[in-house]
Amino acid sequence: MSKSLRNYPDVREVFDRDGADAMRWFLMSSPILRGGNLIVTEEHIRGGVRQALIPLWNSWYFFTLYANAAGYEAKWSTESTDRLDRYILAKLGDYVRGSEQAQDVYDIAKACDLTREFLELLTNWYIRRNRDRFWAADGQVDESTGMAFDTLYTVLETVCRVAAPLLPLVTEEVWRGLTGERSVHLTDWPEADLFPTDAKLVEAMDRVQSVCSTVSALRKAQGLRVRQPLGTLTLVTPSADLVSSLSSIVADEVNVKEVKVVDVDQAGDTDFGIVQRLTVNARAAGPRLGKDVQLAIRGSKSGDWSVADDGAVTSGGILLQEGEYALETVVDEAHSEGGTVLSAVLAGGGFVVLDAEVTPELAREGLARDLVRAVQQARRDAGLEVSDRISLTVAGSEAVLDATIAHRDLIVAETLATQFGASGNLDDLAAGDDVSEATVGADEKVRITLARMSD
Repeated sequence: MSKSLRNYPDVREVFDRDGADAMRWFLMSSPILRGGNLIVTEEHIRGGVRQALIPLWNSWYFFTLYANAAGYEAKWSTESTDRLDRYILAKLGDYVRGSEQAQDVYDIAKACDLTREFLELLTNWYIRRNRDRFWAADGQVDESTGMAFDTLYTVLETVCRVAAPLLPLVTEEVWRGLTGERSVHLTDWPEADLFPTDAKLVEAMDRVQSVCSTVSALRKAQGLRVRQPLGTLTLVTPSADLVSSLSSIVADEVNVKEVKVVDVDQAGDTDFGIVQRLTVNARAAGPRLGKDVQLAIRGSKSGDWSVADDGAVTSGGILLQEGEYALETVVDEAHSEGGTVLSAVLAGGGFVVLDAEVTPELAREGLARDLVRAVQQARRDAGLEVSDRISLTVAGSEAVLDATIAHRDLIVAETLATQFGASGNLDDLAAGDDVSEATVGADEKVRITLARMSD
């Protein structure tokens, strides 16, 4: 950094634009605290804003928006029985312990890493997966919604206390807004033992996130829209019994109609095109078998091999020893004709098989869900509150009309439309200031007009 060359951002401009916490976080989470080099740029500083400040502030904004709309006064509680609530509370306990250990030995960069990872989990998994639970229809807060509010309140209040040394100004603002008390910097450090522990649930939920990430990558690689429902996902995984209880979360997250969970050990017994493949390691088996290794290799390729009940593997009539072969569970290529069956290996063992065929019924639902997204954007553009009821009119092609007819209840419920009309002719709604235009599906143009309904 050279004062004469001015090859660094003006710190006063950083304070004015991003805040002092942004610069503080940038320095504390940087390689310089691990003995590395540091390049000071606006891009790197704003990267810290995206990693920590915005996720924390957005979580707080989400909480206040929905809690105020429901008129609910949340309280500190770890008593929820909901699986997602118990999962985030268990991870919160781990975060408190890990951050305490890091800060006790002045490993500030690690404390920043743990904070960033937890905020990512909070915003991109817990809140996103739980969004529907925070909606109190007609202001009626049921037990599940109340537990969600209390859990998020607890998480935010605790995170503010843990992250206060790292983000002193933002945590102060959020914590005082949550509690109404004087200062987060005058309160006690949280006790990690107050939060529930559930190792099996955490293991299963972490596995589910890995599965969802893999399937989402498959969809993206094939150009399949997130809102386009698909048929069946077969999940072949170790500890299938732990994961199967969370299959509904997988189905909702990756937008499939059905999830079939199969244990790796039973994968070969299914009828989903899952087969085992034997590969002989010639380098490992050659010294022991000599010329017979070629018989074993030919047997593995021709299908002349078997696995006994005791796990012994024989190929080409030759008994193989451990380390001389590899057994893989894969998708039979015969089931992948036309590219409608996709598969990918999972980290930690197992794999997924996704039926990517888009039937006419699924295509109509995909259009309807895209339309919901377009209407929600139009609501935001119009400055409506999350609880405002609307009258809604949509015009598009015949395909759009068919989708609105087939999934009218979905559209009405998701957009809070008390009046809803649709047309199969785009020109029935003329372009204008009060008409929104959007593209749904692959390339379907729609026009939308809406208005807030009076109480």
